Amino acid sequence: MAPPVAVSPLIKTARYSALIAGIIYGKKRYDYLKPVAAEERRIEEEEKKIREEQERIAKELREASEDTILK
Repeated sequence: MAPPVAVSPLIKTARYSALIAGIIYGKKRYDYLKPVAAEERRIEEEEKKIREEQERIAKELREASEDTILK
């Protein structure tokens, strides 16, 4: 196995600069998307409540119509 080659200081600097830039970008992007996702979850929760209420009403109407038909 050959001995490792020395990496240029310019390449090392570029690597760490890209790493730091990626971390900073990721943090900014996360901070931007977090409230958007929270709002989407809130809206989805409201829609789920409405959908469950509509399903409950539909079920009650089905049961009521079945009772009417059977009598």
